This record gives sequence, C-alpha cells and structure tokens, in this order.
Amino acid sequence: MGKLETAARFERRKGYVQKAVLASIGIAGILLVAMAAPNTLQLLGKLGKGKKRFGEETRSALSRLAYRGLIAFEERDGKKYARITEKGRRALEFEAQKAAVRAKCGGRWDKRYRMVIFDIPERKRSIRASLRRTMRESGFLCIQGSVWVYPYDCEDLIALLKADLHIGKDVLYTIVEKIENDAWIKRHFDL
Repeated sequence: MGKLETAARFERRKGYVQKAVLASIGIAGILLVAMAAPNTLQLLGKLGKGKKRFGEETRSALSRLAYRGLIAFEERDGKKYARITEKGRRALEFEAQKAAVRAKCGGRWDKRYRMVIFDIPERKRSIRASLRRTMRESGFLCIQGSVWVYPYDCEDLIALLKADLHIGKDVLYTIVEKIENDAWIKRHFDL
C-alpha cells in the first residue's frame, strides 16, 4: 500500500475514534475518562490493535476533542470526567443528520431532485471548501461549480449546515421536478 493510502487510512481511523468517543460522551452525558477506552472499544469492535494501544488512541482523541471545544474536562472527587459541550452536541447532531441523509440513499425516490446552490464570497473560501467537503461526504453530486444535487430529502442537513457555517443567505435549497439531460444523474444515484 502506498504512503498516501496509509496516511489517509490513519486519518480516517483517527476520525472514527473521535466520533465514537464523542458519541459515547453524548449518550452518557458525562463519562469517567479512565473508562472511556473500554467503552469506546466495545462500540468500535475489534480493530486489530491491542487494548493498550487503543487506550492511547482514545486519550489522544479526547485531547483533540477538548482542543476543538467539543468536550470539556471536569474533576469530581479526585476523578477526571469528560462532558459534552454545546458545540459538541451540535457536531453530534450534524453527524447524525449526515448519516440519515446517506441512509435514505437507495430508498423510494419521489421523482424530485434536491438542489443546493451557493454563492459564497472569495473571502470565505475556507467555509466554501468546508461546505463542498461536507456535501461530497454526504453523497451529493456536483453538477456545476456551485450547484449540487441529491435525489432525497436533505433539508434538515442543509439547515444545519447553514446554521453551523453561518451562511444562511448564501445558500439556496430548491426542490426540482425536472433537470435537462438527467440520465447521467440517475445513473450516478442508481435511480
């Protein structure tokens, strides 16, 4: 396997561990940090690494989540606990919406496309890149530079994206009955 593939797999794995730890804390509300590793290990299943190594990865994920402001540490009775912050709850809700959008794929299609059109200024380039990355990860198809299409209802995800990225007026969500020459779009989504 090449160096790029190995590096990409490592980054994906870090993301999986972070999401599992955040979900564990989100479900439990507050979690004893010493117990985070075994609980997360049960969520993710066997990943081919020893428990000691996985515990290190979990502690590292906790540190990254705290750095990003998604969790906060508290000390009670001499024990360290991690609790989810409001920003962490929003991130967890956002991940749930992305998963829901991906889960709809393959369901019954109502013969309507959901089109997202945006015009984000150059000074907000990083926000524009983040929006594109999220839409690609969620399964949207780019049909032109700032025009993305999806065949299933995704209004909740787009509303969350607009609120999270503070781009409400720059993004339009439309429901379209017909797109000219849409055979390639139907093939892409297996419709």
